[in-house]
Amino acid sequence: MRCLVTGATGYIGGRLAPRLLAEGHQVRCLARKAGRLRDVPWAAEAEVVEGDLRRPETLPAAFAGVDVAYYLVHSLGRADFEAADREAATHFAEAAAAAGVHRIVYLGGPEPAAGGGVPSPHLRSRAEVARILLAGEVPTVVLRAAVIIGSGSASFEMLRYLTERLPAMVTPRWVRNRIQPIAVRDVLRYLVGCATLPPEVDRAFDIGGPDVLTFREMMQRYAGVAGLRRRIIVPVRPLTPALSSHWVGLITPVPNAIARPLVESLIHEAVTHEHDIARWLPDPPGGLTGFDDAVALALSRVRDAQVETRWSNASGPDAPAEPLPTDPEWSGGTVYTDLREQEVDAPPAALWRTIEGVGGEHGWYSFPLAWSVRGWLDRLVGGVGLRRGRRDPHRLQVGEALDFWRVEEIVPGTLLRLRAEMRLPGRAWLELRAEPAGDGRSRYVQRAVFLPRGLPGHLYWLSVAPFHAVVFGGMARNIARHTPTP
Repeated sequence: MRCLVTGATGYIGGRLAPRLLAEGHQVRCLARKAGRLRDVPWAAEAEVVEGDLRRPETLPAAFAGVDVAYYLVHSLGRADFEAADREAATHFAEAAAAAGVHRIVYLGGPEPAAGGGVPSPHLRSRAEVARILLAGEVPTVVLRAAVIIGSGSASFEMLRYLTERLPAMVTPRWVRNRIQPIAVRDVLRYLVGCATLPPEVDRAFDIGGPDVLTFREMMQRYAGVAGLRRRIIVPVRPLTPALSSHWVGLITPVPNAIARPLVESLIHEAVTHEHDIARWLPDPPGGLTGFDDAVALALSRVRDAQVETRWSNASGPDAPAEPLPTDPEWSGGTVYTDLREQEVDAPPAALWRTIEGVGGEHGWYSFPLAWSVRGWLDRLVGGVGLRRGRRDPHRLQVGEALDFWRVEEIVPGTLLRLRAEMRLPGRAWLELRAEPAGDGRSRYVQRAVFLPRGLPGHLYWLSVAPFHAVVFGGMARNIARHTPTP
């Protein structure tokens, strides 16, 4: 079948596409920028079409000839995410119907138990998207999952960092609520299987793993699998969802804008009410993956640096996508730059390995305290901060997150361009280059570029310029110094 995958730059979509290919399906991916999928391992096997679910005129080419369309997008992190998701789902359903698509598959959220109070905005939006898709002309399967356990998922990162960093903690009362987590491998198995369901299947299904746990029990069992001591967890009443999301944002890499809707969803119990999906997609011979096994698998992926996708892969629809301001159209505007060059007693290939390894655990090769402070300041104003790290310690791909940067361009062996995603009164880029200098030596060229927005942007650059000699100058010198010589 020809399968259209939306959200292929995200956590689930980036894993689903190669599995559909492995099953022999043709895969077409819809992305706002095709270059975001240029470096994924399966890029040569899939077709990528540029389009935006909020711009219906861009959709006919993506849906043409499609048999199965996967809706795997969301707008978490936006202030108006409910309206944005409503609009996107409506356009998706209409485009699928117009193109004669045979099936829609949607991965949504759990349905809160009756009497569980008013649903959180996140769950309410997920349910609304499900209703829009099910009400359309195309047969639709909605898979309702609660917490997904897998290396790199936002829920797993919350669980992991809270448990590992806090041997004792005061927690909100929702840690006592029951949750039925599911391993990402089982979610993907269901998603792939839904492509071949008969047309009369047009409904929602609950999906969950074999264990029903409280979040408190999940933390204790995570500690056991990870070889940590039993955690001291004291639930208290005063921690509201807003306070809880700030607490999660403080301890984990997940920023408040994403942590808050996730935390608000945990206020509701999330257990399956039926297992009807097994009628069409039976459980595997060994059964669905248990919580402890799912955690062990995720930790092994993290330890072996084999994390396929991460929650930070996807950038929000409002993320700046303009090119580096060197084109003629930018002439006449103010562009601030900080240029540094350094001779390196090593060949360009060695220098490139150092460049491609920046960030994450390797750091930024200068004044770590300054980078940390900048990351903390960004978190305080609702930004992503410096703790997203990197997916792989040695290799980067276009479109993936790198601390508070996004990889915008890679020319292997030559150029790494990063676009800033911290909160700024303007737009910023950082270019790192490896150039040959003759006699087996190389030249490191580093350029920071800032395009200010209004007076605050100009004042911002002037205020930080005095620190550039220390931060950017030290970075250039230390990258050159840390590049191994033959």
